[in-house]
Amino acid sequence: MDPNWFTALFDDHYENVMNNAGRYVSDGFAGTSSISGFGGSVGDGYGNYNSEVQDDDLNQQDDNDGGDLFWHRECDRTKLVICTAGALTMYYNTYVYKEPCMNSYNTGMRWLTEILNGHWMRYVNMFRMDADTLKSLALELETMYRLKPFRRMSVIEKVGMFLYTLALGASNREVQERFQHSGETVSRNFKEVLRSVCLLAADFIKPVDPEFTTTPLEIEMNPRYMPYFKNCIGAIDGTHVRACVSQEIQIPFIGRKGIPTQNIMAACSFDMQFTFVWAGWEGSAHDTRIFYEAIGNTNIQFPRPPEGINPKKNMYIYAGKYYLVDSGYPNEYGYLGPYRGERYHLPEFHRRGQPRSREELFNRVHSSLRCVIERTFGVWKKRWRILQTMPEFPYKSQVKIVVASMALHNYIRRKSDQDVAFNKFDSHPDFVPPDTFPDVVPQSQTTGHQSASRMDYIRDAIANSLMGQ
Repeated sequence: MDPNWFTALFDDHYENVMNNAGRYVSDGFAGTSSISGFGGSVGDGYGNYNSEVQDDDLNQQDDNDGGDLFWHRECDRTKLVICTAGALTMYYNTYVYKEPCMNSYNTGMRWLTEILNGHWMRYVNMFRMDADTLKSLALELETMYRLKPFRRMSVIEKVGMFLYTLALGASNREVQERFQHSGETVSRNFKEVLRSVCLLAADFIKPVDPEFTTTPLEIEMNPRYMPYFKNCIGAIDGTHVRACVSQEIQIPFIGRKGIPTQNIMAACSFDMQFTFVWAGWEGSAHDTRIFYEAIGNTNIQFPRPPEGINPKKNMYIYAGKYYLVDSGYPNEYGYLGPYRGERYHLPEFHRRGQPRSREELFNRVHSSLRCVIERTFGVWKKRWRILQTMPEFPYKSQVKIVVASMALHNYIRRKSDQDVAFNKFDSHPDFVPPDTFPDVVPQSQTTGHQSASRMDYIRDAIANSLMGQ
């Protein structure tokens, strides 16, 4: 061990104390001097007497000096003990004893209990879910996803701190004050819950029906889409959330949004649940590039649409499944896009009247059905404010936060029948929320001539059926 480590803890204060102790000790033991006699004989006749007197004087002086030395040593020893005790006291007060900072009567658990037993709007505002869903989430994370309590913190309090951070975009200091825990405890707890929720994501961000054997109820029960889109299994799109990165690496993260973001590709079902997510791409990455990486990489568990069987030769009868995509993606096998160069987005039809051709008619119905992915993004971003004001976490943690928040989105959808955010969007099926970060640079579209694919014929068939209804 470095011998200067202990001294460095006290800076000048400890050094002064120990220097004084050393000086007292050295001065005390150096104060003893040798006692010298008179030397040879003083004279005849007096030799024996003087020698005897001298011996008596020397013995008496030795006794006196020995006594003085004893008390001097005892005094120095006492001073050394006092100085050492002072140094130890200074060390204890500075580095061992900590005056409690978070000493509010309203502790985190007491406040959490008050919220969960209070009006339903309070816990929805604080945690973005109802009390029963929060308790169920805490129980599942503890029993199935290895989230353990602390000695002074229960699992439900840990989950409450995590949800409070995501819901309000709260900083570490704000969570400290609200839950009355140290900054180190808050940080450690966030990492542990984030790890557990990412494990939960593997079970919740996937299709409920992996084989896509049934037609979604949202299509089957709506004559606008049935039977034209009966083989549609979901929608795919990309979105951006704010990224907090250092200035040295910001350039790749600044794309069409004009600010550092991460680009996220996601797929969703028609009940507004995420079935796939690939987060972590730089904001400048094009959606098409991410799309091709997702469907072409076998290591990524993308829920690919099952292929259909063509029962008749030389006829384009397609019984397979497909996703809906916008014009930024290729219109290829298993992914159905709109007609390019025609009106597509719903506000365009609101401003400029009804469709005038089969292509525009198809685009309007396609847009109305595909906007479920934009509505899903809207519910997700509105629920978790941290996505708009991402704190200075490591970038890998920021990516995990995106995945974890999507998993919680799906969890709430499955567990809560009366969620406020979902009910609002369910009651307004055509409502598409505006993008949190609008484009400052127009998004480039996939250019170049594409050879005809089976999806082109499927699209033409659906367009002709819509015109003939």
